[in-house]
Amino acid sequence: MSIKVVRIDDRLIHGQIVQGWLKTVQVDKILVVSDEVAADEMQQILMSMAVPSSVKLIIRNVKEAAYDLSNGVYDNDKLMILFSNPQDIVRISNDGIKFQSVNVGGMHYSHGKKQLLTNLSVDKNDVESFLKLLSFGVELEARALPQDERYNIIFDIQKEAEILGLSAH
Repeated sequence: MSIKVVRIDDRLIHGQIVQGWLKTVQVDKILVVSDEVAADEMQQILMSMAVPSSVKLIIRNVKEAAYDLSNGVYDNDKLMILFSNPQDIVRISNDGIKFQSVNVGGMHYSHGKKQLLTNLSVDKNDVESFLKLLSFGVELEARALPQDERYNIIFDIQKEAEILGLSAH
């Protein structure tokens, strides 16, 4: 299996993914990992309409995705994996799936979140999840599009963890 990109984007599939990432990163499958989307047939239909026919869309809940990834289901595929939040990456990591790097592409502002970067707004739960991923040795890099410069968000997360009184190890 060749994982080309693991990305957090609260919108999952949208123009940046289809026009930006898919045109640059050669994948034959997109794996959307989301309990909510896996349980919502309408969201699944809408997402499938946005993906080019040359790319297969697979939607799994976190447990199903962990099972598939650990049992070689995608061994012959070039894969983009999309999550809507860092908590689901922690959950799948706790099930034995490890990623070297996660692109933090879009966690937009909503009530209760603090904006750290243009496309990165977090709450305490997000910061705790990012700290957990850092403890697993996962690189956390932010960029909206593949041609943008990679930005390591570790210091932003650690600074916010200090503000929130969280342990940053």
